[in-house]
Amino acid sequence: MNHKKIYFASDQHLGAPTAELSFPREQKFVAWLDTIKADAEAIFLLGDLFDFWFEYKKVVPKGFVRVLGKLAEIRDSGVPIYFFVGNHDLWMSDYFEKELNIPVFHDNQEYTFSGKTFLIGHGDGKGPGDKGYKRMKKVFTNPLSKWVFRWLHPDVGVSLAQYLSVKNKLISGEADVKFLGEDNEWLIQYAKRKLQTKHYDYLIFGHRHLPMMIKIGEGSHYVNLGDWIGYFTYGVFDGEHFELKTFEPR
Repeated sequence: MNHKKIYFASDQHLGAPTAELSFPREQKFVAWLDTIKADAEAIFLLGDLFDFWFEYKKVVPKGFVRVLGKLAEIRDSGVPIYFFVGNHDLWMSDYFEKELNIPVFHDNQEYTFSGKTFLIGHGDGKGPGDKGYKRMKKVFTNPLSKWVFRWLHPDVGVSLAQYLSVKNKLISGEADVKFLGEDNEWLIQYAKRKLQTKHYDYLIFGHRHLPMMIKIGEGSHYVNLGDWIGYFTYGVFDGEHFELKTFEPR
């Protein structure tokens, strides 16, 4: 009998608001990875692992050695890991693929596990509304923008990006602590629209920072994984059922 499980986590925002204050959360996330590695069939990381990430041709941001080392250890043991970029690490390129053998996706992907169909992604820029962010994302993902930023010295570029991220409270989730109702939750609206063209058992996203699992159709559930800032939640699929759980270190 297969007792392996598939795990999902999102929105760790490591490095924010400072490396020192982020460090306990990094330790907690690494402890979770250590806990699940024995029975993990696969691990899905749905974006914003870092509060900021940019890959220069020869340089990546300083820090995060514990989480990167743990991911390398798990991947080297044979457990597949899949990474979906979020809005904070959307400038990720091929470092994870070359150094850790972890594929990186920039949009939703579909999977089937034990006869159940999954639509998986970070979730930013999906659904109605949020037009300001959608415009901003087009600017950030423009090749010219990346080329210009690459010419900044890493000490300047990374420091500037970290400052803007914290100043604008992009990781706080303050606007996301309350459920707005299905009609006002734009990711739920997006998920419902996807179901009009194809059935999925689970539509799993991050970005929202609020853990929730809601039935949105016959045999279909919308899932948001929450975050590792205040909730420390994750998803697990055991081959039959999907659950949202909170990590509580022993």
